Amino acid sequence: MLEKQKIESYGKELYDALRSCQMVEPLTEREPDMTVEDAYAISSHLLSLRLADGEKIVGKKIGVTSAVVQNMLGVDRPDFGYLTDRMVVEEGEPLSLSTKMIQPRAEGEIAFVLKRDLEGPGVTVADVLRATDFIVPCFEIVDSRIRDWKIKIQDTVADNASCGYFLLGQEAVSPHRLDLSTCGMVVELNGRLCSTGAGAAALGASPVTTMVWLANTLGELGTPLKAGEVILSGSLVPLQPVKPGDYMSVSIGGIGRTAVRFN
Repeated sequence: MLEKQKIESYGKELYDALRSCQMVEPLTEREPDMTVEDAYAISSHLLSLRLADGEKIVGKKIGVTSAVVQNMLGVDRPDFGYLTDRMVVEEGEPLSLSTKMIQPRAEGEIAFVLKRDLEGPGVTVADVLRATDFIVPCFEIVDSRIRDWKIKIQDTVADNASCGYFLLGQEAVSPHRLDLSTCGMVVELNGRLCSTGAGAAALGASPVTTMVWLANTLGELGTPLKAGEVILSGSLVPLQPVKPGDYMSVSIGGIGRTAVRFN
């Protein structure tokens, strides 16, 4: 384990990089023996600095849910990060990449909004469905403070799972109304087909499966998913680099559509 002083130092470095929109060198190049547990400790310190600065937690995100990304990072499990109120982009509101982000990439996802607490271990698919108020189409616009996205799993975990911003669509449906493993996703960039995906891309099963993983993983840490929180369940399509002037839309069968413009 990294000593406390290093954990706090790296957390502060990532916090400063977030606030100044600057990149830092990969942590794993400087700490080759850094563990995933070390990385979560750094992420926790980063979060504490953000909360001390007035941000409020509004949910969580699940990352590294597809086989392609897991193979790229050499891992066999997802990761998680925290969503705060300053990360929210309202539908119809342009997101300024030039002033708010460093090296952004966007991905379509399904977001779950909870109506009751969900705390593991022992959470099942049925528990997730009972606890969910509704689901909506969403965009997560990820960003990495790690230079040139040269990340290992420890780097992205320490960097709050490479969180940036997120946008929720307004079309809300019950998760009981459709099979989330077979629902199809279509993403367009500037009016042209960008990528397609399906619910089964999430851990090879369904976005509900990623929700089960998160609830049980956080439950082991004594952290519940809370009523009213937004949970981003993981990407069903590849990450797409975006630049000012781009316009992206996502449509999910049985759920709805949303879009985001970048300037």
